[in-house]
Amino acid sequence: MTATTPFLPDTRDETTDAWLTRRNGTLCAEAVPLSAVAQAVGTPFYAYSAAALRANYAALAAAVAPHRVTVCFAVKASSNRNVLAEFAALGCGMDIVSGGEMTRALAAGTPPSRIIFSGVGKTRGEIRAALRVGLHQINVESAAELEVVAAAARELGLRAPVALRVNPDVDALTHAKITTARKDSKFGIAAAEVPALYAEAAARPELEMVGLAVHIGSQILDLAPFRQAWAAMAGLVRVLRAAGLPVARLDLGGGLGIGDDSHPGPDLAEYARIIGETVGGLDLALNVEPGRWLCGRAGVLVSEVLYLKPGEGADFAIIDAAMNDLMRPALYEARHPVMPLHPPRDGAARAYRLVGPICESSDDFGSYPGLGPLAAGDLLAFRHAGAYGAAMSSTYNSRDLIPEVLVDGAQFRLIRARAGIDAALRLEEPGPWSHAG
Repeated sequence: MTATTPFLPDTRDETTDAWLTRRNGTLCAEAVPLSAVAQAVGTPFYAYSAAALRANYAALAAAVAPHRVTVCFAVKASSNRNVLAEFAALGCGMDIVSGGEMTRALAAGTPPSRIIFSGVGKTRGEIRAALRVGLHQINVESAAELEVVAAAARELGLRAPVALRVNPDVDALTHAKITTARKDSKFGIAAAEVPALYAEAAARPELEMVGLAVHIGSQILDLAPFRQAWAAMAGLVRVLRAAGLPVARLDLGGGLGIGDDSHPGPDLAEYARIIGETVGGLDLALNVEPGRWLCGRAGVLVSEVLYLKPGEGADFAIIDAAMNDLMRPALYEARHPVMPLHPPRDGAARAYRLVGPICESSDDFGSYPGLGPLAAGDLLAFRHAGAYGAAMSSTYNSRDLIPEVLVDGAQFRLIRARAGIDAALRLEEPGPWSHAG
């Protein structure tokens, strides 16, 4: 297998991960045994497939290309600059929500002209930095933020390329904590307020009003909310143009979900068809901003079983990965498919409740039938962990910030070193006392 070997998803979201295979019974990432990675970097760790990242981008870009749609990766999903570099090399744009993410995207080789700055709470410093660099556009979320952008543009002697983020009051039919476009959400500007604000902004010489933006949520499996939201945006574009206002771009947001072994994900062809039917005839430059769809299925979290312990209903398997390494189960009640790295064993299948070592009851990944029999020292892979895994990890309980590894064909390399307690203590070296007044 070479570095260019594709693992092409079918037009429906894959229910298996083609880059994960068994060779002589041992689970491999592309052509690399994950047990070899564990031996090299220790557990727990994240591993990503470069081939899967490339294949996912190629499949999505091809599906939406007939509708003049650019793909931008939502950096918050997986912010390691080496992952970003894989997408940047393919011509993918980036959707950022902080100045730090802008720095990462630029360091990964993304031209400023391919970066969109979203986010509800941009600081004045971040806005000035974005304008100096010359980002493609800033998605403004409120009238108050628009004033700050205008002031920064005046100070710098620049015109700020601005899109207004619209809140269309659409329920994404996903988890409440990742739904972002209901009327009670903190995100965006109510649709009814947009025409007046857009007209006012278009009259200001320091602002270049380029269009509108919308993002309704994350991990969306039912495509109907996309149709509803994008149809509303099409109507708003027509209203603005009827008033003589220029609207050249429409940012359709991200949120395209991924399926699992029991629930197939959205049909890419249908997703693209909805874009064409709702906004495809408006002569707009369109972009989508997926995160999870591009990288979620391209990563695993590998952990070691530390102890087995009898439990009510299912035995506990206490593992060395914890909620600080993978927050999604504790935060969103998310469930990740799990596979042992070892070959199948003889013996009755057992149900195990996988829990971590953190001193919180929420450090619980759920019950998994059919894993057993397990033993201390076994390695387990949490699939679909390439999005919002390492990017959300922390050092809670003074635990290590765990490594990230990129696999490409028969080779792998460390792309984030383990940061242990010594690194944490260096950050806490006290500085000199300062006196107020």
